[in-house]
Amino acid sequence: MDRPSRTPGAYRLPGQTPPRGPDATPVREAQRPPRAIEDLSLVTIEADEAIEAEALEALEPEPALARRRGFSFGKLFVGALGALLSLGIGLAVDDLVRDLFARNEWLGWTALGLSLLLLAGALGVVARETVALMRLSAIEAERRDALAAYDTNDASAARRVVAKLVSFLSAKPETGLGRARMAELDEEVIDGADLVALAERELLTPLDLKARALVLASSKRVSVVTAVSPKALVDVVFVLFETVRLIRRMAELYGARPGALGLVRLTRDVLSHLAVTGTISIGDSLVQQVVGHGIASKLSARLGEGVVNGLLTARVGLAAMDLCRPIPFLRSRRPTIGDFLADLSAIARISDARRAR
Repeated sequence: MDRPSRTPGAYRLPGQTPPRGPDATPVREAQRPPRAIEDLSLVTIEADEAIEAEALEALEPEPALARRRGFSFGKLFVGALGALLSLGIGLAVDDLVRDLFARNEWLGWTALGLSLLLLAGALGVVARETVALMRLSAIEAERRDALAAYDTNDASAARRVVAKLVSFLSAKPETGLGRARMAELDEEVIDGADLVALAERELLTPLDLKARALVLASSKRVSVVTAVSPKALVDVVFVLFETVRLIRRMAELYGARPGALGLVRLTRDVLSHLAVTGTISIGDSLVQQVVGHGIASKLSARLGEGVVNGLLTARVGLAAMDLCRPIPFLRSRRPTIGDFLADLSAIARISDARRAR
């Protein structure tokens, strides 16, 4: 039985708009006139994470390497000048003692005794500075030997490196468990690279945690002082003081114990490394990228400047960490600038909120 054909029909459900045909003209929504926002503080500019990541990567310092020491005319000049000054001072003291003996015998003996005390003190200072410089050189040699043993997978060289490292850190109570652990596993590890990596993990991980805390604390102090100090000269003086203090404490943490000359040499290496990598000559565009997109939009200009100075102080600390660490970062994670940005910005926000009250 054939059914009569019919044209297809459309059914409209409740709540639906009627379908438009192919020839129907599109319905244009009514446009509203443009409006201006009177209160611009209601507009929130979201941070561009890609721009911040790129800027932080540019801020990230390369691992610092100690420079090779060799002959230089500057060292020759300083050495010859020091010898001449020593001879001149010695002749002046000799003339003074002879004149005092000629005037009165007991004055001459007093001057001679004081001269001997002066000589003993000078020899003590020279010996202390020499030992400190030798210790810095030994740490640099240890770092080179550790890297060579790790790259060549030399087991005998790795054992010598670990023995020297244990000797360096024997006075550090933080490494007590690590030294005991290394004594247990020394003969069980066959590969030289694994032995060096094990020493890095067991002996240097506790010191790395304290080093990161030192860098963070110093960066916080610089950030806060920069934000609250009324004079730019105060900022400069405090940043220089905090930088030298951070380098000294970093060297002492890793067993270097630098003297005055050793601290000058270490500070010069850190600053020269940062100058080569472009940190000191950081441009306004980079500061704008790091602070302008994510932090300064929520903070005052002064607090944003404090965050930038804190980040630069953190870079100095990371460079000092690279130069003072007896073993370079091989398998352990190296701290980065991004690790300190969140802490510094949080402090700046708290300070800004307190000032707003």
